[in-house]
Amino acid sequence: MSLSHTAAEYMLSDALLPDPGGSRAKGLRLELPSDRLLKFVTVGLPLFLVSLAFAREFSAGSQISCFSPTNFTGKQSAYVDTACWDSLVHHGFDAEGRAVTKSLWVLKVFPYSLLVVAVLMYMPYLLWRYAAAPALHSDLLFIIDELDKSYNRSVRLVQHMRKVQQASAEPERFWEEYERARRERYFEFPLLERYLTCKQHVHSLAFIYILRNLLLLLFLAATCLYLVFLHLNIFFQDEFSCSIKTGLLQAEPHVPPLIPCKLVFFSIFQLISLSVGGVYVLLVPVVIYNALQLCQWDKGLLAGVLPPSPLLSRKMLPCPVNDLNVILLFLRANISELTSFGRLNAVNALREATADKQDIDTVVDFMTLLAGLETTKPKH
Repeated sequence: MSLSHTAAEYMLSDALLPDPGGSRAKGLRLELPSDRLLKFVTVGLPLFLVSLAFAREFSAGSQISCFSPTNFTGKQSAYVDTACWDSLVHHGFDAEGRAVTKSLWVLKVFPYSLLVVAVLMYMPYLLWRYAAAPALHSDLLFIIDELDKSYNRSVRLVQHMRKVQQASAEPERFWEEYERARRERYFEFPLLERYLTCKQHVHSLAFIYILRNLLLLLFLAATCLYLVFLHLNIFFQDEFSCSIKTGLLQAEPHVPPLIPCKLVFFSIFQLISLSVGGVYVLLVPVVIYNALQLCQWDKGLLAGVLPPSPLLSRKMLPCPVNDLNVILLFLRANISELTSFGRLNAVNALREATADKQDIDTVVDFMTLLAGLETTKPKH
C-alpha cells in the first residue's frame, strides 16, 4: 500500500467522531438564553424587592406614624397608630366642603401584589416547560444524534469506496457505479431531511412559543398599568387624616374627629414600584424580539448542519412560523452538543474554495476530495 493510501486511511479514521461519553439528554438546553434572562429578571426582581420591603417592615416596626393629641398616653398613641393602620382610610373634604373618604388599602397589600406579579411571570415558563419542552427535547435529541451518525456514515462510506476502488479489477466499472450512485442520491441520508421537512408543516411548538411571549408581554403591560394606577391615585399621598371616632370611642368628647398620620414606608414603596416598572418597560422590546425570531429562517445553521442543504437548494422553506424554525433556534442554543457541527462547518467552507462546485452535492463528496479521490471520472 502506498504512502498516499496510508495517509488517506489515517485521515478518514481521524475524521470519525468518537461515541459520546455521557447522555446528551441531561445537557440539552430547553430555554433560549434570552428567555432564561427574562425569567430570572421578571420573576426574581419582584421577589427580591418584596423581601427587602418585608425586611424593612420587620426591622422598622410600625409602618405608620400618627400625630396624637398631647393628652394621650403612650398606650392611647399606640392604639391610634394601630387603628389607623388597620383602617387606612383618608377622611377629607371636597371643593364644596362635603366630607369624602378615600381608601389607601392598596398600600397595605402592595408587597403581596408583587408576589402575585412574580407568580404570573412564572406562568409562561410553566406553560413552556410542561406543554412544549418534552416534545422539543425529543426532537433535539433525535436531530443531534442523527446528524452525528450521518457524518460518521459518510466517513465510513468513503472508507469503503476507497477499498472498493483499490480492489476493483475494472476501474471503469467503479467510476460508472460511482456516478450512478450520485445521480440516484445513494450517498445522501434522507431520514433527517424528511424529518425536518415534516416539521415545516407542524405548528404546535411555534404556537406555544408565541403564546408564551404574548402572555409574558400581557403580564408586563398589566403590571406597568397597575403601577401607573398606584402612582396616579395613591403614591402621591404620604399623609392622610384618620378618624378613630368609631365604636366605643364615638361618643368620647376628648377624641378629636381627625388625626393626621404619615406613612413611614411610603418612599420605599415608591422606589420599589419605580424599579419594577422601569425594568419591565425595558424588557418589553426583548420579549418582542424573541417573538419576532420566528419571522425569519436561520439559513446559516441549515447550511452548516446539512451542507449543502436540500431544504435551501429546493426553495422548500415556507412561512417561518413553524416547528422547524423553533427547533433551529434551540439547535443553535445547543450547538455545543452537536459534535459534528465544527467539522461540518469546516467541510462546508471548502465548497467555496473548490473549483468544481457543481460536483459537490453531499458530505461524501467532500470526504472523497479529502481522501484523495476524484468526484468525477478521470479524463485519462
